[in-house]
Amino acid sequence: MENEANDDPVTPAARHAPSVRERLGAMLERGVDAFAPWGARRTLRELQHVLDPAVSEVEGGRRAAGVAGWYARATPEQRRDCWLLMSEQFTPDASAIEAARDAYEAARGTDEESRAEVRLRRAFTAPRTRLLQRFSAFPEGVRFLVDLRAELLPHLKGDKRLLALDAELEELFSTWFDVGFLDLRRISWDSPASLIEKLIRYEAVHDIRSWADAKNRLDEDRRCYGFFHPRMAGEPLIFVEVALLRDMAAGIEPLLDEEAAPADLDKATAAIFYSISSTQPGLKGVSFGDALIKRVVETLRGEFPRLKLFATLSPIPGLRAWLGKNAAALLEATPARARQALAREMALPAVTAPELLAALDGAAGLPEKSLCAHWLLGAAAQYLGRELAGDGRPRDAVARFHLGNGARVERLNWLADPSPKGLKQSYGLMVNYLYDLKRLDRHRAQLARGEIPVSGAVEGLLAS
Repeated sequence: MENEANDDPVTPAARHAPSVRERLGAMLERGVDAFAPWGARRTLRELQHVLDPAVSEVEGGRRAAGVAGWYARATPEQRRDCWLLMSEQFTPDASAIEAARDAYEAARGTDEESRAEVRLRRAFTAPRTRLLQRFSAFPEGVRFLVDLRAELLPHLKGDKRLLALDAELEELFSTWFDVGFLDLRRISWDSPASLIEKLIRYEAVHDIRSWADAKNRLDEDRRCYGFFHPRMAGEPLIFVEVALLRDMAAGIEPLLDEEAAPADLDKATAAIFYSISSTQPGLKGVSFGDALIKRVVETLRGEFPRLKLFATLSPIPGLRAWLGKNAAALLEATPARARQALAREMALPAVTAPELLAALDGAAGLPEKSLCAHWLLGAAAQYLGRELAGDGRPRDAVARFHLGNGARVERLNWLADPSPKGLKQSYGLMVNYLYDLKRLDRHRAQLARGEIPVSGAVEGLLAS
């Protein structure tokens, strides 16, 4: 999902806090180390030793492992100093950039242009890049950097000095975790118990309540696949849970029912993706969900040639919050006759937004054919089928993911998730996104024009 922390203002404390460079200068003047035995001055020295160009990659990796060992024992303040040192003390040489840029401008249109471009590119490369690459040289180095960024991310709101380090890590991870380097593996009940434990821990959409629940999700009529990186063995980066059914799923409870009989795989024609969970916060901004779905579809089609329909059963996590802010405007846009009918159903002389929202709080007890339910389904269709954020992408986070992959909004399902979480997020509504394999590119192009692809059924809810 998107990292919007960069748009937040710097807090006054961070704005006026002395930089690590200023503090180091003050320490050197005093001849003391404020955080003995591993203070900022020593940390800087050790980081410089890691980067030393005179040592081999193996030795650089060994030194990086030593810093990582210290970091594991460091206090939060010491870790923060380490981040700031990486961000502030290993920056590109501004004078070298200026000289290389001037040389490039002078060489434009000549035989030296390509060489000048190479020199300019190298000038922009920060020593920080090489430093972080040295950390990847020891066996646990990649894991260390992913965890470091996960710890760093919440601090970006209040301290913009850390942005350079965060951007450097994200760029490196985008290369290191390119889907070409990832392995797709099936996770089954026969997988190591330690892996199934991670599945239980990382599941972010529908909590896995027990080992029996986990076994049900890994049963013979189910499939679970994850992407794995060779430097993080046994650690899924993202995984998807799939139910193999005869039709598109309309509710989550039958899929999570541990007592239900397995579906007949010989009659299965639909693959329903009902949970996709990313597991590593430190890989925020690194996208491989699109590739995961494509690879899983290819794998499933090879195993089950009868499969024709590929769709999701997805939550709508932003619906309730959005409706709370927009119910009055939506109600005002509702035709007068429909508003009057709503009021009669609610036994009110006229319906207001607060009264309608209060009625929807009891969605679990509303009949699907009630006017309140119909109004809510229309509002959800508006939210998913029309609402775009400031960046031109769908407002709902889950919709952004699937529609960005080329899916379309296919069907809204009443009370599909009556759990407390489902009711809190979306009054129990869930949505099917359809992956029409012949129209994925068309749907992406449509979305790029600012038009959200929706089915005729959803279009009908928008028009009613």
